[in-house]
Amino acid sequence: MEHRGGSRRKGDGVPKENSPFINNTDNDKGNSYDGTNMALFEEEMDSNPMVSSLLNKLANYTNLTQGAQEHEEADDDEGPKKKAVKSPQMGTFMGVYLPCLQNILGVILFLRLTWIVGTAGILESLAIVALCCSCTMLTAISMSAIATNGVVPAGGSYYMISRSLGPEFGGAVGLCFYLGTTFAGSMYILGTIEILLTYIVPKAAIFVAERKEDEVDALLNNMRVYGTCCLALMAVVVFVGVKYVNKLALVFLACVILSILAIYAGVIKTIFEPPDFPVCMLGNRTLQNHNFDKCFKTEVIDNMTVTTKLWQLFCDGPELNATCNEYFVNNNVTEVQGIPGLTSEVISENMWSVYGPLGMLVENNKLQSVAGGDPAQDIYLPYVVNDITTFFTLLVGIYFPSVTGIMAGSNRSGDLRDAQKSIPIGTILAIATTSVIYITCVVLFGGCIEGVLLRDKFGDSVKGNLVIGTLSWPSPWVIVIGSFFSCCGAGLQSLTGAPRLLQAIARDGIVPFLQVFGHGKANGEPTWALLLTAGICEIGILIASLDAVAPILSMFFLMCYLFVNLACAVQTLLRTPNWRPRFKFYHWALSFLGMSLCLALMFISSWYYAIVAMVIAGCIYKYIEYRGPQLLVLLNLDSDQAVKHPRLLSVTTQLKAGKGLTIVGNVLEGTYLTKESEAKMAEQNIKSAMSAERTKGFCHVVVSSNLRDGFSHLIQSAGLGGMKHNSVLMAWPGNWKQSNDPQSWKNFIETVRETTAAHQALLVAKNVDSFPTNQDRLGEGTIDVWWVVHDGGMLMLLPFLLRQHKVWRKCKMRIFTVAQMDDNSIQMKKDLQMFLYHLRLDAEVEVVEMHDNDISAFTYEKTLVMEQRSQMLKQMQLSRTEREREAQLIHDRNTASHATINDKADTGPERVHMTWTKEKLFTERNRNRECNANAGVRDLFNMKPNQSNVRRMHTAIKLNEVVVNKSQGAHLVLLNMPGPPKNRGGDENYMEFLEVLLEGLNRVLLVRGGGREVITIYS
Repeated sequence: MEHRGGSRRKGDGVPKENSPFINNTDNDKGNSYDGTNMALFEEEMDSNPMVSSLLNKLANYTNLTQGAQEHEEADDDEGPKKKAVKSPQMGTFMGVYLPCLQNILGVILFLRLTWIVGTAGILESLAIVALCCSCTMLTAISMSAIATNGVVPAGGSYYMISRSLGPEFGGAVGLCFYLGTTFAGSMYILGTIEILLTYIVPKAAIFVAERKEDEVDALLNNMRVYGTCCLALMAVVVFVGVKYVNKLALVFLACVILSILAIYAGVIKTIFEPPDFPVCMLGNRTLQNHNFDKCFKTEVIDNMTVTTKLWQLFCDGPELNATCNEYFVNNNVTEVQGIPGLTSEVISENMWSVYGPLGMLVENNKLQSVAGGDPAQDIYLPYVVNDITTFFTLLVGIYFPSVTGIMAGSNRSGDLRDAQKSIPIGTILAIATTSVIYITCVVLFGGCIEGVLLRDKFGDSVKGNLVIGTLSWPSPWVIVIGSFFSCCGAGLQSLTGAPRLLQAIARDGIVPFLQVFGHGKANGEPTWALLLTAGICEIGILIASLDAVAPILSMFFLMCYLFVNLACAVQTLLRTPNWRPRFKFYHWALSFLGMSLCLALMFISSWYYAIVAMVIAGCIYKYIEYRGPQLLVLLNLDSDQAVKHPRLLSVTTQLKAGKGLTIVGNVLEGTYLTKESEAKMAEQNIKSAMSAERTKGFCHVVVSSNLRDGFSHLIQSAGLGGMKHNSVLMAWPGNWKQSNDPQSWKNFIETVRETTAAHQALLVAKNVDSFPTNQDRLGEGTIDVWWVVHDGGMLMLLPFLLRQHKVWRKCKMRIFTVAQMDDNSIQMKKDLQMFLYHLRLDAEVEVVEMHDNDISAFTYEKTLVMEQRSQMLKQMQLSRTEREREAQLIHDRNTASHATINDKADTGPERVHMTWTKEKLFTERNRNRECNANAGVRDLFNMKPNQSNVRRMHTAIKLNEVVVNKSQGAHLVLLNMPGPPKNRGGDENYMEFLEVLLEGLNRVLLVRGGGREVITIYS
């Protein structure tokens, strides 16, 4: 119900939501209200279409909309040749399951899982996997609830979440998801470069370490240079041909699946024939075997004992009498099999963790070792050592990115045949599958591979082979090449997805300073967003270490998942009107558990990153702030400053049920200096009435020189920041006909105009004093909704809100809509039922046929009486001096023309002085008749009604007939409120039309939407 006004250039700000339930009437103008039946609503047909034309689109609805605008915009150029958009055809397997699988399995599995298993041990690795997979599974259940909370819009997870949970959660989740996806791009690029420089072409390194202790710095610098080049290349690819990236997705997925199959095949092969990957040990220490081939100190060649290359690494020369490292002299060199196979007992040795500081030697404690040598010198010798300090919480942060990617399926929501069914099933199945893969991999790695090789992160002890590659069959290259392409593809997809996500957030306009990123190329490609994404990605690449980047993106994804779970739990506990998920396995406790787990994992993996991430997300949340349905109630007070219609506050309480913002406003006429005490008394009276009616909210009394301006100020300025109203509730001016002061109904009409201009919804309660109190309990009965035109769905939301309150709880909801002569009412009923199913509303549906009948004599007569009364009022509104001058002219010129009198009437002042009483009117009329001069009054009784007014009166009478016929016994009738005429000359006629429309009905709530969807198929 929030709206941001102001004109927008093409491509700016919020894109028009192109769905059949939002004001998409470009093709309907002029063709759905040719008859006289709907003349009362015709001035606003451009923005508020007839329901009959709206439902017609519902039958042919496809959800290929919001996220995929670039496709539609590119097609627009083809003009009449434009092809019909195919309805989405992807099923659960291709559309959700496989994309999720591809995104979840990736770089960490290939490059770090063996090292995690070796360092943490099998038991703690299983605990890490279980924690992380439980977190994503619980989040997937919350995502499933969101997916079944209305029709899933195209445009991916962000659209799904923001349309379902509102702008504040949508914005916070969207930006966390964006930053997570961007840093994921960095991680995948770093993974790509690590595979390239460590396992494919090590000689391509630009920086080569002269000494062993400089190896880490050299590797990081190589990662920075190559990573930056790779990022630039990928950004160009994404900029030039994003469609090729999407087409290659299946190729990258095939690489991942083949690599995993190669691992399982290799594990099975180890049972019969373990591969030969010997690891050279000195004592119990693992050696890097890059610079030697033979794992001996000396060897015999031609009966001569000669030293090996290994000897030369530990001694100061090749001679047998050279000075050697003490540890090297004291300990033997042995070879152990790197992959003893499943049938060996290595699983028991790998069960427990081996954490240690930076520089700790990778040792096999089963082997004998004699101490010796200077430990400070060990870093210069070819031992395999820890390149970082290891501990449990660090490994959680590094592992978590391998379970992210659960939103990949919902990112394709626009391509799915049945997103509500496919997203929950596909996502949960993908998480279950990957969880099984990770758990089995942890156990199989621990059961097949020697502990020292597991802890050797870069495979230095097996000639620089990828450790997981040594296990695979038929060749280590299967995994190396497969993981290389997998990382490439994942990096490209991150750089493709993240800018679109930022563009969607920017176009929604919820974070104003991001709006520049909503612009793009002519075909919708997000150029500016791509530049920002590449810039943030470069930060990750300059960090250069995969192990340092992984916890950062873990933090953003955990933050994103935390918000999803929190939003679902909060929406359920607060019983938010737009939260009505149909997913049967959802319960708020699961969301709460998921949220707690996310929070715990954030602090487990890195407490300082967690605090920073929470501050960022909190700032985003507070910046966006929630702008839900907030009410401004306009109260009238009597001469004693007592509340005239306290039941208006009862209605407010029943609508709001104590939730959201309520501002109760009133206007006193005069100046604040003279009316200060009255204003305070009025405020006190309103507060006590609010307390009696249990209305929670604020009171706002304004003193203004006239009521008209006072109400205008209230509508414009009541509230502050996010605490601003977006709906106005007021009572119908019941005695407007009897009032001597036409300003009362003029103020009412101006208020209607102002709320429309301010894009605020308006609710007008007729016969408000007959509405139930908060203590009443209405029995079995109905709330009848007459849905004639669609102006944002407020009409649908109100009965749902009312039925949350115990006063209306037993009432059933009935929805009536009006069919025209050429409408298929049977199809309309089916479409309306389908629409209500998507809205998750339980209501009876009826389509009422209104045929284009001839306009009756009664309608003509009623219109004539109305126009005569209106003309008479205009003449009565002449000031005293004007009337005296007119009387003088009548005496002087018996032949004064009708036109002259009318011209004088038109030039009368706008300010009304109603000093013309009924008795004076008859006296003046009789005097004029005696003089036989008042041609104006004579013409009053010879008038012919205006055709436009006749048509409007016809609408009011016919619509009133069908509403009274169907809903006279209803507890409450809700009806679209026609807008006031654009020509202010017909204002009093407008009041008459509304009076006729509501005749014979007891409790009525007239509703005008604010022009923005408040209840949609999405929320």
